[in-house]
Amino acid sequence: MAFLLGGLVGAVLGLLFAPRSGKETRDILAEKANDYWGEAGEVYASSKDKVAAAVDTGKQTAAEKSEQLRAKIDEARGRLQDQVSKSAEVARDKIADTTPAVKDAVDKAAQGTKSGVDAAAGKAHDTLDFVAKKAARDDGDVVADAAADAASAVQDFSSGSPLPEV
Repeated sequence: MAFLLGGLVGAVLGLLFAPRSGKETRDILAEKANDYWGEAGEVYASSKDKVAAAVDTGKQTAAEKSEQLRAKIDEARGRLQDQVSKSAEVARDKIADTTPAVKDAVDKAAQGTKSGVDAAAGKAHDTLDFVAKKAARDDGDVVADAAADAASAVQDFSSGSPLPEV
């Protein structure tokens, strides 16, 4: 574009300083102006075509890149779903594997607790029997009856019956 502009300025200056008549100079200027106007039209048309082609190419490239990106996102989504499914399956398997062990531990703890309660009930029963015997020797019928009732309640509790209200 700068080359054309420089050529145009040079031609105008050359014509203005040339030793010709005004009519000849005007005719030459008009001819040159028409030539340059035609060249400018051609440059404009070819530039317009090049810009349109570049825009079309840009649109196609953007569409291709968009489609590639969409495909990559879909692929990543699929991999993520597979990974989540595998992780969930592994977690289910681990839970299934540990459930029997936990159940056995709870059963053992329950048996140990029952044994401890039974032992405590036996000790309480023995202690209350001792108190009842001691109270009977000391002529404390009321205390002996209360101790006997308590021993009976402990015996009932250790067999699974609820304690009576006092």
